[in-house]
Amino acid sequence: MATSTPVERTDDESADPVVRIQNASVTYDGGESFVLDHVTMDIERHEILGIVGESGSGKSMLASSLLDAIPDPGRLRGSIEYYPEDGEPIDVLSQSKEELRKMRWEEISMVFQGAMSSFNPTMRVGEHFEETLEAHDADVDSGLEFARQLLEDLYLEPERVLNSYPHELSGGMQQRAQIALSLVLKPEVLVMDEPTAALDLLMQRTILQLLRDLREKYDLTLVFITHDLPLVATLADRLGVVYAFEPIEVGTTEQMIQNAAHPYTRELLKSTPNLDAPLEAMRPIEGSQPAPVNVPDGCAYHPRCPLADHQCEMEDPGFHEVDETHRSACFHWEASRDEIPLNYADDLGEAARSGGEE
Repeated sequence: MATSTPVERTDDESADPVVRIQNASVTYDGGESFVLDHVTMDIERHEILGIVGESGSGKSMLASSLLDAIPDPGRLRGSIEYYPEDGEPIDVLSQSKEELRKMRWEEISMVFQGAMSSFNPTMRVGEHFEETLEAHDADVDSGLEFARQLLEDLYLEPERVLNSYPHELSGGMQQRAQIALSLVLKPEVLVMDEPTAALDLLMQRTILQLLRDLREKYDLTLVFITHDLPLVATLADRLGVVYAFEPIEVGTTEQMIQNAAHPYTRELLKSTPNLDAPLEAMRPIEGSQPAPVNVPDGCAYHPRCPLADHQCEMEDPGFHEVDETHRSACFHWEASRDEIPLNYADDLGEAARSGGEE
């Protein structure tokens, strides 16, 4: 089982965390099964942080932990602190049910995977906005006016959307309406769990551009959860790669795309189809992630890793500093770049440098 290893420095005077996670774990089966394993990391104010991992890696559990919204009978331990721009820090895990209810929409909001299952099909979209505003004792008239502005920001016709039932809107329109709903109470942090998974490529790119615009206009902090590393590379300022219920590499997007140090991250990049690599070079990572009840000792990735040795099997690597803002949980991070060459040209790295702008 992993020990607590910091992903972010906490002594940097220039750091401005909006959320600080320390030694956070989520367990089931009476504490025997970890689905989030002693995670320590900071989310910086106004950044876009991409959390990437395969299905079952624990990335969605990390997202839910930020709102203390773990499904029963899971148990969340550790410390999660939210630092509002104005006001005292909030210990998320010590909040009452009423305090959590308000915080989850007014301070930290979330867009869940699958907008089509997030709306009540018997209610018009506008009723969802009204219900949310009323539940938080907000002024409904001014709130709906702000909702109209948000929908316009997302290139939707406000009156048409508000007066429609969810099934009368396309998947992309529903997803954008869900984003507007999540922002109607003006939270500082927006957590998005696979928000583009069910959308076509064109709509995915459209939503990413709209998210960039919303971040700038409303000074948002975005946490974008996805399995699609190339997609989030065009959006995020930083990337955190999750494997076996904990982060294993964190750095700026450019560092992670151009100079990934963990074998898993490099294999993940190699497994992504692209037009620059020959077909035989694009291979899935052999094997599968461990189940919560069967996480191996040492480095959890060692059964799948081409660089693994006896030390990897026996010892937890902890985080090694690649450079000031880039850390990798691997004993062999220096050798991995030579041993696992990447198979794409500079287009993905250029997208990371430019933020995906055309």
